[in-house]
Amino acid sequence: AQVLYFPSKTLTSAGSNISFLCIYRNKSKAVEAREVVWWLNLAEEIPASQYSLVSNRVSKVTLFNLTATQPRGSFFSNALYCCHQSRECHHRYAEFYVVDMDFNISCETDGYLTKMTCRWSAKPTTLLLGSLQLRYHRSQIYCSDFPSPSPESEVKECHLQGDHSYECTFQPIFLLSGYTLWIEFQHFLGTLQSSPTCVIPADVVRPLPPSNVAAEITRNVGLLNVSWSQPVFASRDLTFQIHWKAGNREEIPWQLYEVPNPPGSSAVLEVEQLCVEYAVQVRCRELDGSGYWSDWSRAAQTQVQDIRAPLQGPEFWRILSEDAARKQRNVTLLWKPLMQNHSLCSVSRYIIKHQTPGNSSWQEFVDHGTSWTFPWIEPTHTVTILAMNSIGVSAINSNLTLSLQMSTVDAVQSLSAYLVNSTCVLVVWTLCPQILGIKSFVIEWKHLDKEEEMKWLRVPPDLRKYFIYDHFILIEKYQFSLYPVFAGGVGKARATDHFAQGGFQTGSSGSLHVVLPVVFSTSVLLLGALLVSHQRMKRLFWEEVPNPKNCSWAQGVNFQQPDTLEHLFAKHPEPVSFEPLLEAEVVLEDISVTKTLEKEEPRDLLGIEELGNSTFPTPQDSECDSACSSSFSRSSQDGESTAQCELKYATVIGNSRSSGICRRKASARSYFERCFLAEDPIVLGAFSSGAWEVGSGALLVFPGSQPGRALSLVSSEGFSEPSDGAFPERGLFYLGITALEKGQRDILLPESSRGMCQLQSTDLLTEGGVLKEFIQKNLKPKATVPYVPQFRMATSNGQEATEKK
Repeated sequence: AQVLYFPSKTLTSAGSNISFLCIYRNKSKAVEAREVVWWLNLAEEIPASQYSLVSNRVSKVTLFNLTATQPRGSFFSNALYCCHQSRECHHRYAEFYVVDMDFNISCETDGYLTKMTCRWSAKPTTLLLGSLQLRYHRSQIYCSDFPSPSPESEVKECHLQGDHSYECTFQPIFLLSGYTLWIEFQHFLGTLQSSPTCVIPADVVRPLPPSNVAAEITRNVGLLNVSWSQPVFASRDLTFQIHWKAGNREEIPWQLYEVPNPPGSSAVLEVEQLCVEYAVQVRCRELDGSGYWSDWSRAAQTQVQDIRAPLQGPEFWRILSEDAARKQRNVTLLWKPLMQNHSLCSVSRYIIKHQTPGNSSWQEFVDHGTSWTFPWIEPTHTVTILAMNSIGVSAINSNLTLSLQMSTVDAVQSLSAYLVNSTCVLVVWTLCPQILGIKSFVIEWKHLDKEEEMKWLRVPPDLRKYFIYDHFILIEKYQFSLYPVFAGGVGKARATDHFAQGGFQTGSSGSLHVVLPVVFSTSVLLLGALLVSHQRMKRLFWEEVPNPKNCSWAQGVNFQQPDTLEHLFAKHPEPVSFEPLLEAEVVLEDISVTKTLEKEEPRDLLGIEELGNSTFPTPQDSECDSACSSSFSRSSQDGESTAQCELKYATVIGNSRSSGICRRKASARSYFERCFLAEDPIVLGAFSSGAWEVGSGALLVFPGSQPGRALSLVSSEGFSEPSDGAFPERGLFYLGITALEKGQRDILLPESSRGMCQLQSTDLLTEGGVLKEFIQKNLKPKATVPYVPQFRMATSNGQEATEKK
């Protein structure tokens, strides 16, 4: 063998150390031990500090504090390789298994002291390596200080649970005996044992929960009193815990209370709310030992009952009304129901005490409701309202004196109401000078447009403003009244039925300090957003408009004038329709006018010259007015901008083979057919779909092989571009215009255009001013057709040509 390991296979527990020996032979020659290196799983080289030399031929390695083996596919062990220092390794290796033997065994004895249940869990990877079982040994009494596995141990049957734990039950049990427990792992390479633990059943008791639990709020004191009975079979002293919560809602958290020692069978707790129901539960555990808390007892509910007499009587107010039938004045008392923290915890009835001059007094009882009406006969009448429950009558009460004399005292100088928002109104008032003895103020308000109950509230005497919280509508009317209340009666009221305008007095500026900064900051943000939007729209607009400073047609135009653009791009009347041409985007047309050659023919001539003639600028000379292209320029492949031509041209193709002069015999279309003399039927067929009659005496030919298709296409940037592959290239021509003298009635195509045709111009030309008018119209930004005659030609007595439909 090339490599020998000792041991070749082994089993150990996690956290232990293990050593291996190796003899490495290379071609039947033993390699010295100092030339040997060790690798773990051929992925991790073991440090040389863990090597040792047993002899010149035997190398030793020690692995410290091993961790449990993690399965790698179908491999459940680690591989250790002994290799030459030149990193030459043999395929043979030593393998070892590392098992996690750390098991937590917990036991508990039930409250009836009849059985002990033990539980422990194992990792799934451990179960893949081998089998597990619980072994135990029972000593006569208690546990030794250092428990150890005994050869007289027994195997206890355990059942696997759903959470990968095992459960074992010992029944019957010996309460004071010591049970030594451990887990044994069985593998084909050997057996491993966990650390033993010793349990005494009497020390791990989970007692039964306390019984007869009761709870109540004590009277006059207002404490939560909880009582219970100790569980049965409790042989030792117990400690208790109480948890409680107000109400029965699940979202309310429980509060925990530890019953102090020495424990008893009751406890008293302080609670914040006295007039609510409480749910209370109790549990216990043995005071000494390592026992467990019992389960919580069933919940006990407190009952809401009167704890003490009401702390105070209700606040009340009066409404005066005249009874015309009985000729008397009636007083209606209104009061607000007492809150539970004042009534403690309920009110069974209200007692109304009356006191009049002459020590005449009587009582009235109101079992239900919060109002009472009685007649006011005496000049002075004092009323007191008391609250009563099952414990007693309120000791602190308020009274109100009704006095005709005091009702004329004018103590309030002014009253104003400011609408803060739909739920708040600020009431501000001032008092007359030298007014003393005011005990309180009462503010009344009611809706004048709806029949609603009057609302009121009492205000301390030192305030001069008060915020009223209710639902208010700005467009509807409300009445606010302020009454000063003295010890001897109620003074004269001051009322207002509209909301005041403007700011508040000193004291109300606090809300303005909050509102004004918010309004100011909001205004600044809106203004900033408006400016940014304006600049952005301005930038986007001028990106779509050429730079006028670089355009030849815009030289001398003052763009700072507000009406410049309006006059420059004014809308012109609808142009003459030249069907079937397609509409195009707005472009600026280059117009050139030439004179005819008078000597060649005493007739009116229409000269058609090729592009590049000295009469018209060439694309090379004018560079298509590239300075005007601005944002319409396109980027070439090398990143440079190239201008696109903005000129539109009508293209007329002459028949170069025709040398004769053809006169119009019938119509323009028939003339066109005769002009080519059928010498080139291909040309005639190709241009028949691109020829249109203009007026009644002129014919304009456009190249194109498809019906209704123009020579050039207008791009989205507004430039004419050739349609690729639509037709073969041909020369472009300008259409020239000149004024003709009287008697000159024919139009001649000169020979330089590679075609010679003579046309009659009787019905074609119009008045002399038509040319100027046509030019002005076509310089305005109106959507036009791609190729139309750029100008019209007029004589002094001509009439406007009409288009053939």
